[in-house]
Amino acid sequence: MDEIALLSDLHQRQMRQGPGGEAETRLAVSLSGLAGRTGLRIADIGCGTGASTLVLAKELDAHIVAVDFLPGFLKALAQRAGAEGLASRVETLRAGMGELPFQRGSLDAIWAEGAIYNIGFEKGVRAWRRFLKPGGILAVSELTWLTGERPARLTEHWHSQYPEVATASAKFGVLEAHGYAPLGYFALPERCWTDNYYRPLQAQFEPFLARHAGSETARAIVASEEAEIALYEEFSAYVSYGFYIAKKDQRPDAGI
Repeated sequence: MDEIALLSDLHQRQMRQGPGGEAETRLAVSLSGLAGRTGLRIADIGCGTGASTLVLAKELDAHIVAVDFLPGFLKALAQRAGAEGLASRVETLRAGMGELPFQRGSLDAIWAEGAIYNIGFEKGVRAWRRFLKPGGILAVSELTWLTGERPARLTEHWHSQYPEVATASAKFGVLEAHGYAPLGYFALPERCWTDNYYRPLQAQFEPFLARHAGSETARAIVASEEAEIALYEEFSAYVSYGFYIAKKDQRPDAGI
């Protein structure tokens, strides 16, 4: 089994594939101005097993297109949506972030919690803008420095893993440069990392290794995850996910 298949096997049993929380998704909804509107069409890109998708389906009068490239994630999402009576509001779509099939100007909102790094923040906000209707909403959570200065070890680690990590002010500069007007921002609290993501993930390590006994790749994946957890726990004051909510401005798509 290759690394992608192993990562899918580890994470598809999780409610979340990254830091987040239901309360934080609801807060982003409130900042977006989407509540109270009817007949919305929303794409949840990099949806994983549907933690944010299901909150959106409960909170909004919307049809949610949940997009991921891993079929195991989408299968788990569809099962959860059915169990919660939300199947009629949620459509799953297997696609890569750079190959989305949406029509220009067809979406009221694009959601992406902890996932845009897969394509890159700047590339994603630039490429996805054309899918939004005039005044459409972009809501994404993205790895963000919480302070202007940080320990060198932390900086070196995240720059090697994700060179686009930056402060919130820098991220908003990117959004404004690519045709968005900022509406709101907040940083995810520690519990979104520890209680909601890392602890459930750690509980999967032993059964995951048992399923893949003898796999050096599986052991390497667990070691990498454990190293990231330890780094976060040591330096949580310096880094988190920032949640960015912005609105497509009036500039024409061709001008961005």
